Amino acid sequence: MTKRRISRLNSLLQQVISEVIHKDLHHIVQNIEMVSISSVEITEDLHSAKVFISIIGDKKEKICQALNEQARHIGYTASKKVVMRTFPKLEFFIDVGLEKQLRICDILSQVLPEEVLPEGQTNNDE
Repeated sequence: MTKRRISRLNSLLQQVISEVIHKDLHHIVQNIEMVSISSVEITEDLHSAKVFISIIGDKKEKICQALNEQARHIGYTASKKVVMRTFPKLEFFIDVGLEKQLRICDILSQVLPEEVLPEGQTNNDE
């Protein structure tokens, strides 16, 4: 399968899974409004997909576990909205990329002089 098609499927699955989670699982998973799907990586054989989620708050592991417990239900509901021969098995992971970016920005704001920082940011040292 071409990389372009897989990329399009990843994007489509990201939208559909996000919609299913926010519309159908709000009663199952608490604070679901604080969850966003940052990316989806489907395998080339289309049998499984890693769903990376960004979660605002301190109950990241609990929410991720709840989503993994509901993965079959999410997949079943999403499969009704996407026409595929077989819908991939979903597995949810916490995306730590955003946290790393924020940590790097904090470190840079402490180290770099003010004139080098992007507009609107200041050093925390002052």
